[in-house]
Amino acid sequence: MVPLDKLAQITQRFEFLEAQLHAGAAPAEIARISREYSGLKPVADEIAAYRRALDDLAEAEAMLADPEMRALAEDEIPALKARIPEMEQALRIALLPKDAADARPAILEIRPGTGGEEAALFAADLARMYQRHAERMGWRFEVLESQPSDLGGLKEFTAHVQGEGVYARLKYESGVHRVQRVPETEAGGRIHTSAATVAVLPEAEEVDIDIPAGDIRIDTMRSSGAGGQHVNTTDSAVRITHLPTGIVVTSSEKSQHQNRAIAMQVLRARLYEAERERLANERAAERKSQVGSGDRSERIRTYNFPQGRMTDHRINLTLYSLGQIMQGDLGDVIDALVAHDQAARLAEMEG
Repeated sequence: MVPLDKLAQITQRFEFLEAQLHAGAAPAEIARISREYSGLKPVADEIAAYRRALDDLAEAEAMLADPEMRALAEDEIPALKARIPEMEQALRIALLPKDAADARPAILEIRPGTGGEEAALFAADLARMYQRHAERMGWRFEVLESQPSDLGGLKEFTAHVQGEGVYARLKYESGVHRVQRVPETEAGGRIHTSAATVAVLPEAEEVDIDIPAGDIRIDTMRSSGAGGQHVNTTDSAVRITHLPTGIVVTSSEKSQHQNRAIAMQVLRARLYEAERERLANERAAERKSQVGSGDRSERIRTYNFPQGRMTDHRINLTLYSLGQIMQGDLGDVIDALVAHDQAARLAEMEG
């Protein structure tokens, strides 16, 4: 049972914020109030529906005393009693503490792991998969860095993804993705296993992460493209080294000025995520093993092409729809991961 006094406090806060917005708060305040209002609205809607169901049940039970209404009440009561536990569960999920980064855009990084050129080709497949998923979701997908391999794979890939609930959904993709298939370069038809690493980082704002100028070294270098757009360029690529941590970020896509801005954006995201991870580890060491922890050394998923299946090892989910998944149809996978994460956090709170 969800405490009704707590629900009343949330409803009061929501109504207060609504009144503030209608009253015309100062421009600086409107953005903050709107963010809190948007975050509370789904919870307030769940509370309103739950309260209506409780009122309907009380009304139906009162009707039992009226001989003329008794039969109608006896029909309604079982359905209402069945709905209320479902609504309580939905409310408990809505009341779970939100990850402050969930509403942020994300920086998506993909790198080939073990497996040589086949790993680079798989990295390119993953990049296309996420781009198609972003298109399905109506998100904006901007490639920041893309270094091709000799056979059309990817040595490195970074994208900026913007839209509704981007980080909240994509954060479950961080980790090692393993592929099992017969490479196009393999004459004998043997199945090879290779891997690529995916990192999803919440975008950091400048106010989140202060990077003193003395903490970074900026080097410019010649763009290393395979002809085409880079043939006539000068030293436009930028490499930024964060001296305290040793993190190195490169950008070689556009002009030197743009590259510097892109590299700083990615560096801020990496430092912001490192700080979030440090704080999470302090709060609870066991959280690292749970879904969505973002541990990039953990093998999270296997894509088996001969069998047409994808298995997510964290939740023992196997789907025989690999073709659709590689076309960006990740909804079922991510929904299952979200549900598992919510169940684990509920158990943690109520345990």
